[in-house]
Amino acid sequence: MSSNVDPVVVEIVRNALTAAADDMNATLIRSAYTAIIYECGDCVVALLDDKHQVLGQSAGLPIFLGNLETCTRDTERQFGRDVWQPGDVWILNDSYLGGTHLNDVTIFGPVFVDDELVGFTATRAHWIDVGSKDPGGSMDSVNIFQEGLRLGAQKLVEGGVDVPGVMSTIATNVRFPYPTTGDMHAMIATIKMGEKRLAELVRRFGLDTLRAARDEIFAQTERLERAVIRDVPDGVYTAEGVLDNDGVDLAATIPVKLKITVRGEQIDFDVTESADQTVGPINCGAAQAVSACRVGYKLLISPDVPGNGGSFRPMTVQVREGSVFGAVAPAACQWYFSHLGLLIDLVAKALAPALPDKVAGASHGDSMIVLLAGNDPRTGRDYVNLEATLGGWGGFEGSDGESALINNVNGSLKDMPIEVLETRYPFRLREYGIRPDSGGAGKWRGGNGVVREYEALSDCTVSLWFERSITPAWGLFGGADAEPPEVIINPGRPDERRLLKCNGMQLSAGDVVRCATGGGGGFGLVADRDPAAIEADLLDQHITAPPR
Repeated sequence: MSSNVDPVVVEIVRNALTAAADDMNATLIRSAYTAIIYECGDCVVALLDDKHQVLGQSAGLPIFLGNLETCTRDTERQFGRDVWQPGDVWILNDSYLGGTHLNDVTIFGPVFVDDELVGFTATRAHWIDVGSKDPGGSMDSVNIFQEGLRLGAQKLVEGGVDVPGVMSTIATNVRFPYPTTGDMHAMIATIKMGEKRLAELVRRFGLDTLRAARDEIFAQTERLERAVIRDVPDGVYTAEGVLDNDGVDLAATIPVKLKITVRGEQIDFDVTESADQTVGPINCGAAQAVSACRVGYKLLISPDVPGNGGSFRPMTVQVREGSVFGAVAPAACQWYFSHLGLLIDLVAKALAPALPDKVAGASHGDSMIVLLAGNDPRTGRDYVNLEATLGGWGGFEGSDGESALINNVNGSLKDMPIEVLETRYPFRLREYGIRPDSGGAGKWRGGNGVVREYEALSDCTVSLWFERSITPAWGLFGGADAEPPEVIINPGRPDERRLLKCNGMQLSAGDVVRCATGGGGGFGLVADRDPAAIEADLLDQHITAPPR
């Protein structure tokens, strides 16, 4: 496809759309009430055109970015095109539509210019509590009804006026109404910022020019995507792994199987042979399976090509309804991301024979959740704090893997600064550092995981969701596998306990939770590693002894 639009205008529009999304993201970060958004950045924003195609998006969680358009598209499918009206803002958190857990709330709205629908703005962010049976979320939920308030698409603001019934329903069904409604209004402000920026672009360039530039941007992107797929040898590529368990049946592993078919300029991802949906909360809606495949694709196939509505036209995804990747009600979905992280790593494993110079050993792969809840004696207020824990990424041709990074599902998510943590909550971080020897050895060493040790300063509960002990980060082309994660309650004491998952375990003041995450897989034979690099690893304490 070609366009007569000035290429300079195309580039200005391309960057203006990205800048508009960045403005939206800044609005949310600056306005949010809870640290999981303003410190950790557990959120994302996007601008969409009137056909629900991505125009611009900010940095954020890649597992969110692939499917915000699902929410607007499904709302229109359900209610009709005429449902969009100026000044309206919508809300949705249904796990089977948005694909994630109920804590991830999507707020979105139409953008009108001179009474014409020109697009949509959307944002998704993690709310600290949505009324689940346990504060913040449950590691042992067995159906969606235990996981909190589930909202199908409905108006939160109508014609610029708040809908008090919906807002009251939300406030009365969550444990922390003040910060939750604060985050909600921050998201509404984000939607309005996106509306303002998109309307400015329409008025500046004119709708016809803006759409012509959009078409050219999408066409350029599609051409680039097809070109890089053509460079992948045709064939069928497979890989598989297992999750430890679903958090309820701790003895049953969860198989994840991937088949990738490359034919010319087309690539297909098939996860239909993966496990049936589980009793425990390790399921997701099909939209998230599509997103995970897109993340794996972009990490490996076309990381340098910006994402927009033209990005995934050569790509298809096959998901089986009733599987862990295509869950249907009333499947529990609270910790939907573990099999997605494994799936993303499996993309590289499957395509390693075809793209040996582009793949990396597996990463630690999971969010490694620590959730602490209780009452803060300093203030008399209840609290809940949920954190993802960092780990190691795999080595690849030309470089060791990075240590202490968030997993691939979460992208630019940040861990909580210790100063913020200890100020806001009644616990102390006794240790936070690199876990030596946790990365896999190889010509290129896997990155190391971390050790993060919490001491409770008052009675509280801890819930844990640590994964990938049975399928830790694997090495490629002779590289060694990484160490798996481990969690120790009260290490070295008579009441020491080792476990990876638990729900609402009671802790007393002085109890310690020591969390150690896995590293990344090695790449290539360790015999080929530069001796100087081994010496540097010893000096930097990445390893404690020379590899064998």
